[in-house]
Amino acid sequence: MITHWKQGRTEIETMVKAGYLQKVSPDRELAELFLEHARLHLHTATQVQSTDPTGSFQIAYDAARKSCAALLENQGLRATSKGGHRAVEDALRAQLVPPLKSQLNNFGWMRTLRNASEYPSFDNPTADASDARTAITYAKELLGLAEKLLDEMPVF
Repeated sequence: MITHWKQGRTEIETMVKAGYLQKVSPDRELAELFLEHARLHLHTATQVQSTDPTGSFQIAYDAARKSCAALLENQGLRATSKGGHRAVEDALRAQLVPPLKSQLNNFGWMRTLRNASEYPSFDNPTADASDARTAITYAKELLGLAEKLLDEMPVF
């Protein structure tokens, strides 16, 4: 286990000061619960992808977000309502890019399309069946990475 995580430390401290993240007691049990919820969400997303592709996409996105949030929770960090889902992405991007650049880019795509699907308009398309399939694949990858990284990333 790494005892001190240097990459992104300045960015994380800036996010805490700005109120986008808060420091909390590191909670491995809660992180594991987030990962369990992510597994259940992926199962549900797979089951409904042909009958409710937009819902499937949104559930897969939530699985990805909870996988990412589990890493932060285990470090003693949590996104605030001010920081929202973007803070989860930004915090992990600061700490894990370049090694996880493509996975976090995928999460960014999912977050943007999730917002368009959650708050639809004629200008922004909502997630379709192809998006749901892709999101499930991306969310499974993020879950697997989160499970591996949980023991590697130290308390912030």
